[in-house]
Amino acid sequence: MSIKNGIPASGKHSPADAYPTPPFEHQKQPFPGLASEMKPRPDHGETSYKGSGRLAGRKALITGGDSGIGRAVAIAFSREGADIVINYLPEEEQDAQEVVELIRAEDGKVVAIPGDIREEAFCQKLVKQAAEELGGLDLLVNNAGRQQFCESITDLSTADFDATFKTNVYAMFWITKASMDYLPRGAAIINTSSVQAFKPSDILLDYSQTKAAIVAFTKSLAKQLGPKGIRVNAVAPGPYWTVLQCCGGQPQEKIEKFGASSPLGRPGQPAEIAPLYVTLASSENSYASGQVWCSDGGTGTL
Repeated sequence: MSIKNGIPASGKHSPADAYPTPPFEHQKQPFPGLASEMKPRPDHGETSYKGSGRLAGRKALITGGDSGIGRAVAIAFSREGADIVINYLPEEEQDAQEVVELIRAEDGKVVAIPGDIREEAFCQKLVKQAAEELGGLDLLVNNAGRQQFCESITDLSTADFDATFKTNVYAMFWITKASMDYLPRGAAIINTSSVQAFKPSDILLDYSQTKAAIVAFTKSLAKQLGPKGIRVNAVAPGPYWTVLQCCGGQPQEKIEKFGASSPLGRPGQPAEIAPLYVTLASSENSYASGQVWCSDGGTGTL
């Protein structure tokens, strides 16, 4: 059976059967976790994604590019011809180096810049360094996120609430603001929201708020930047098999049956959503801006 972009090429093969289904093994990692330690290991498109030059000559900064959806986007963008910078936390160096080695082995250009995007000064430095390393910047993917479940608002500390907003909302604002010095006409910004913005879980009170804020940020900024020729869109993933879930994003009992309630009966794999980011980044999709594109396995959240 041939595979393209993570999906079996044969139209006769059901997408419900394309990837592992629950139950999954009991697994828990300390935050921020490593994709390399997950069982089963997520598919980020390492062997399946086939590019066609849709982003040739583009220069992209991708936050959270070491694992999960960010890694899949980094691989896809590179194979579509883009030069990229990935950002990640220093604790995620092992995962980041896997991405770097893969892309460089294929003669792609990738620069890895570790650092904590909860700090405004680092966000400004990150954008400046990315533009210098790539000789410009015309694609920005605000993807890095923090998700830690909490059963009750009475147990949700101000420190945790602040950390989630700093990672998911403040950093997006700081990085996007700094990028305005570099993004030319024809550039594109893609933000990672979530179905949690529209159908929030009771145990993700702070996370769901940040993802709703990302939707509003995207729609408002698209109106600001449209006259400048810059498109702004968001992707809203449903249940995707990423390390974000295994390092405190979900209780362990939910990890074991993660994605089972979706119509396809399984979680999505990062390789399955990366093509959406490619589409939104491509100049072929030049009239789409201010939109939120959902991928949730058939639940129909949007």
